[in-house]
Amino acid sequence: MVGPHPDVAAARLAVRRSVEDLPGGSLVLVACSGGPDSLALAAAAAFAVPRAGLRAGAVVVDHGLQEGSAAVAERAAAQCRDLGLEPVEVRRVRVGRAGGMEAAAREARLAALEEAAARHVAAAVLLGHTLDDQAETVLLALARGSGARSLAGMAPVRGIFRRPLLGLRRAQLAEVCAAEGLEPWHDPTNVDPKGPRRSGLRALVLPALAEVLGPGVPEALARTAEQLREDAEVLEELAAGALEEASTPIPGTYDAAALAARPAALRRRALRLAVLAAGAPAGAVSREHVRAVDALLVDFRGQGPVALPGGARARRSRGMLIISGPVVGP
Repeated sequence: MVGPHPDVAAARLAVRRSVEDLPGGSLVLVACSGGPDSLALAAAAAFAVPRAGLRAGAVVVDHGLQEGSAAVAERAAAQCRDLGLEPVEVRRVRVGRAGGMEAAAREARLAALEEAAARHVAAAVLLGHTLDDQAETVLLALARGSGARSLAGMAPVRGIFRRPLLGLRRAQLAEVCAAEGLEPWHDPTNVDPKGPRRSGLRALVLPALAEVLGPGVPEALARTAEQLREDAEVLEELAAGALEEASTPIPGTYDAAALAARPAALRRRALRLAVLAAGAPAGAVSREHVRAVDALLVDFRGQGPVALPGGARARRSRGMLIISGPVVGP
């Protein structure tokens, strides 16, 4: 008896391992755009999820950013239904402009997926990010001068979202679609050098790196992300402990001397956690914000409060670091 195509088997195994910890009978939703990666994920989930004692459905998000997007979304939904996924729904979202088109589309997409998961009482939502996506994420973080948290790339599991395919190449998923007789949609902006930054990386930078350094660049970048993620998780845990030890009975108030005595890498992570706890949006808190708060601990010269994203602020008073949230009116 001839088994499945090797890439089909690899995708199915990756999905099975990703969901095997979920309670029996739970619903797992696949986020499907109709592109090769997510359509291959849908096919793998249709096979592997029921064999793990779970149910598999899909959500297709239509961003409405390209002509004919509604037809693409409906075609993706039809293929998901043909694979046996149930429920399958199409969600049309409105994409804002805050933070740029890519970031706004991502936020709208994740919000729609979270809402669908809550409404269907889903235990997990599977995303089709690949090893290539991980490599691109690391390069983008390098270009921004980001720290270990960003260089750690995308986590396999974060909240309700799971990324089973981070160990597979994009080319492998194209093979899955071909082997399964699927007809994916190919987004023209994905390979446009003048399109989004990630598309420029895909079309120009990674091929150039492969030519100079050899074909293993994406795998090396993905390994770097994995190693940094392991380190970052330990540091985050230690930072949370340091913040807890410096906390006082008054919310948002910390012993400045206790925090100042910590190593810089640990102290600044603890400060970022404190800033987020005060209500500052995670995506808006930069290294500069954290360094300004850090100066209240290790370079205090009587400076005034530090303004933080979301209306939060930090100040030092009588040996205490006070990080407060936005003032709420009556």
